[in-house]
Amino acid sequence: MVPYKQGRNYQTGQKLPSLRNLSASLSVSIPTVKQAYIELERQGLILAKPKSGYFLTHQCTSEQPRKARLPNKPMAVSRQQLIEDVFKSIHQPHNLALGVANPVAALPITKTLNRTMRRVMSVMGDKALHYGSVAGYEPLRRQLAFSYMEYALPLAPDDIIITNGAQEALNIALQCVAKAGDVIAVESPCYFGILELIENLGMLALEVPICPEDGLTTQDVEKAIGKHPVKVCVFSSTIANPMGCVLADDAKQQIVELLENNDIPLIEDDVYGDLYFTKKRGIPAQKYSKKGLVITCSSFSKTAAPAYRIGWIATHKFSQRCAQIKRSLSGSSSHMIQITLFEFVRSGDYERYLTQLRGVLVTNKARMINMLQQLLGESIRISDPKGGCVLWLELDKSINSADIFQLALQQNISVSPGTLFSPSNRYQHCIRLSYGLPWNDRVEEGLKVFADICRSVFPSQ
Repeated sequence: MVPYKQGRNYQTGQKLPSLRNLSASLSVSIPTVKQAYIELERQGLILAKPKSGYFLTHQCTSEQPRKARLPNKPMAVSRQQLIEDVFKSIHQPHNLALGVANPVAALPITKTLNRTMRRVMSVMGDKALHYGSVAGYEPLRRQLAFSYMEYALPLAPDDIIITNGAQEALNIALQCVAKAGDVIAVESPCYFGILELIENLGMLALEVPICPEDGLTTQDVEKAIGKHPVKVCVFSSTIANPMGCVLADDAKQQIVELLENNDIPLIEDDVYGDLYFTKKRGIPAQKYSKKGLVITCSSFSKTAAPAYRIGWIATHKFSQRCAQIKRSLSGSSSHMIQITLFEFVRSGDYERYLTQLRGVLVTNKARMINMLQQLLGESIRISDPKGGCVLWLELDKSINSADIFQLALQQNISVSPGTLFSPSNRYQHCIRLSYGLPWNDRVEEGLKVFADICRSVFPSQ
């Protein structure tokens, strides 16, 4: 497994890109690339030849997970108890949290954020602790609107509503364009937080399967909305969770045009967009909207500080309605935290940090895939994410991942069973693991224990 294939496969013995070339293609520093190569050499995956460069000594043998089929009907969601069990396990301090998607844990930015917050408190004084505007801190909204100009998205600060994380943003967006009983089309597998929202709001989920390599297809979306009364779609616009696949910009444009031709709003979940491993970031789906029916939801939780709980909604058509719902739900988000994040972004520290974080995640991904391949061999299918911080594992269909979750928990290891990611009991034989954590001996030992548990439940050959 090489750290980044950039659209091509490398054969055993083939020379890999130079440090300088790979640094330029990934937009990370040369020392970061060198560190990744050194780690891969330590694992025996590549070989350094003096004055010649790096060469591949081992190839990825795991196949990608299989794509699911379109379901026959929408489903009521019932996943709260299992979600509660998983979250409880995550927050036990003695557990190794392989199940939580928290990429910033791989490279904490605590000192910089603390320094920024102290400066904000020193300058703002008591004002930093006051209630803020319902829509959010205007300079931060202006900064976010400015960032969308890179994609020629004509958003104004008034089109941005600051929320308490992306979860509240998705909640507000759903309430804005749908009601109880409506059919909501989602990706399959789908982030379980979206499924829980649909459950709490009394809506129905219709699964649209995604391809592990390319994400959604226009054909599958067209079949879904043609066969069922879909009111709204909630899709990942760039990097899907848990598959880690990237939706190509041309496919994104086709899907937006298809939905808007049928007057179906799209809520795009773009929380992982900045954690791309490809040459460039994916374009937000809203770029292709002509009717204004795309609502963008994102946050700083995956790219700066999850505990800050600062997300946002970007929409012109629905901004006033979203602000009304936001006011009824939580009033306003933390004024001081918004100012801190604004200063963090404005200083340039945020972009520099993202570059470093992507480099660490690329290395961690290679480490985890390599270990799982060595430990479980051909008995497992592993996703090859193009961004984000999680792997999707497919085991033998006779295996129940909920059993593995319980067995791992007995060994102080937390994983996310695949049934969380479907309202129709799909993916019982799948598991999501996160490589978004500091890599150390405990992680490696935890993966060995996890592999032992998996082998213990494999059907006898």
